[in-house]
Amino acid sequence: MVIVGLLVAIVVAVVNAVGGSPEAEADAPTALVVPANTTAAGAITIGDAAAPVKVEVYLDYMCPFCGRFDRANAEQLRHLVAAGTIRLEMYPLSFLDKASSGSRYSTRAANAVATVADRAPDEVLAFSQALYAHQPHEGGEGLPNGQIAGLARDAGVPQEVIDAFAKRSFEPWIAQVTERAFAGGVTGTPTVKINGVVFKGDLYSAGPLAEAITAAAGQLGQLGQP
Repeated sequence: MVIVGLLVAIVVAVVNAVGGSPEAEADAPTALVVPANTTAAGAITIGDAAAPVKVEVYLDYMCPFCGRFDRANAEQLRHLVAAGTIRLEMYPLSFLDKASSGSRYSTRAANAVATVADRAPDEVLAFSQALYAHQPHEGGEGLPNGQIAGLARDAGVPQEVIDAFAKRSFEPWIAQVTERAFAGGVTGTPTVKINGVVFKGDLYSAGPLAEAITAAAGQLGQLGQP
């Protein structure tokens, strides 16, 4: 359990972190730019807004447990999105910037995903899955920008969108999303909610989450809800 003092320290570090060098701090964007295809709460939205089940995932691209979660569940979540069963809301957090040897990997990866959400939303899931398939070790330097760009290209992201990663447009937004998530009660990643209720089952094996989602959709159908 994360104690309050540690949580506050993490949030403050996230908000203030711009990584590495004085040059990086000087060049860091300060204007808050909100990507398209996101909610007011800070989630990247994927799928039909009218889908019966909302699945929220709070994640950090440096988090090894998030990697385990993604590798177990990504394909099933993609199928449920395509079937119109769920609308997926992804919250890209950056609290593990401190675990990438000054390279700010969590922020860099999250900014890249936010850029794709803004300009090529159909490729978000494939790109996110590729980042986890090639996830660096926590405590290392993270993937270099060139490799992030290569994974995006392989996932079908257009080159003009990839070129926009370097603008770092959404870094202040990512910091805000991270701060709000922890202030709102999130204590770690991955945190997964089904229709607003935290899923407490097995996140690291294929099947349990999809079964819970299917059950939730069935219950809503029995109640006559859309």
